[in-house]
Amino acid sequence: MSHLQQSFTVRFAYNVFFTEKLFSITNPLLADFLTQQSNETRKKILFVIDSGVTATHPNLLSDIKTYFKQYADVVEPVTDLLVIPGGEVAKNDPALVEQIVDAVDRYGIDRHSYVVAIGGGSVLDMVGYAAAIAHRGIRHIRIPTTVLSQNDSGVGVKNSVNYRGKKNFLGTFVPPIAVFNDSQFLTTLDDRDWRAGISEAIKVALIKDARFFDWIEANAEALAAREMAPMDYLIHRCAEMHLQHIAGGDPFEMGSSRPLDFGHWSAHKLEQLTNFELRHGEAVAIGIALDSLYSQQLGWLTDADTARILKTLRTLGFSLYQPMLDADNSAGVLKGLAEFREHLGGRLTIMLLQGIGKGVEVHEIDAEMVRQSIAILKEQEQHVQLV
Repeated sequence: MSHLQQSFTVRFAYNVFFTEKLFSITNPLLADFLTQQSNETRKKILFVIDSGVTATHPNLLSDIKTYFKQYADVVEPVTDLLVIPGGEVAKNDPALVEQIVDAVDRYGIDRHSYVVAIGGGSVLDMVGYAAAIAHRGIRHIRIPTTVLSQNDSGVGVKNSVNYRGKKNFLGTFVPPIAVFNDSQFLTTLDDRDWRAGISEAIKVALIKDARFFDWIEANAEALAAREMAPMDYLIHRCAEMHLQHIAGGDPFEMGSSRPLDFGHWSAHKLEQLTNFELRHGEAVAIGIALDSLYSQQLGWLTDADTARILKTLRTLGFSLYQPMLDADNSAGVLKGLAEFREHLGGRLTIMLLQGIGKGVEVHEIDAEMVRQSIAILKEQEQHVQLV
């Protein structure tokens, strides 16, 4: 009896850049990066762009073409800029993955060329998935255009599409070659999308950094009023903490622990139950409130700290109750626990709070206590509306 054993390490490295007006001819950041990456042959670059971004930035396509005319010696841009639907539909439609793979084939995009995604988190997820499976992996550049994608999903290593009615059922762990966060894209977001991404910053602050939560709490009104300076800091700090977590030991989630998914087990299910009418960040805000109240019922989170969390979320403009949480539908939400465990593999692992800035993992959730937390959220929301 004999066997062979193989063991090797692969090093991944990528940069997250913060800039403004990335495609201005006076901004050489992207061209400089591509120049540093290039070798003796000029490589092609394929752009896939969220239709919501082109609608609010009507000059974007012409700006991209003008930009690369100036840097024609660096890369060869594909003249056909693909514009695809944004939002969750991007992850629900298999034809869009096929469209990108077809473009890779037609335009001869090889493994050393680039696929660039410009858009919100759903578009980045789907384009990253298509880039990862074409030729077993094409260099992928992300240009996130929402708060949520600039501070969370866009800076990470995951790509996915929805399949068989399940969120992120098909996907890959493939880091981008670079991420470019352009604050100019945030100026045209509607209030819902501006607000939604802040919930992910609250999430990471609550489980890892009490001082960061204190800062969010103190700046909640300024953030709600769409002041850019605090938003720039929030995105930078949140992205920094996500990158630190990725480097912390389990970047490809081989275990069952996903501490950065605090508040997410119910959020993912709520998105499905509302047919994705609820933004991901809005669902996460509700999930954070729900799990904070659950932690309070366990005696782990003080009444004062629980109130701080809920008040901060409401000051930012989040509604913390959705009718699909109601008692008649709570079984549907609770099914999210089983789906969350299945998605993670192994046993159920949920992050709760033992204090602001201190997350703790548990492996069992009491359904009745979840229902009690839902009832509290409903009662509080009714009171808020009356006031």
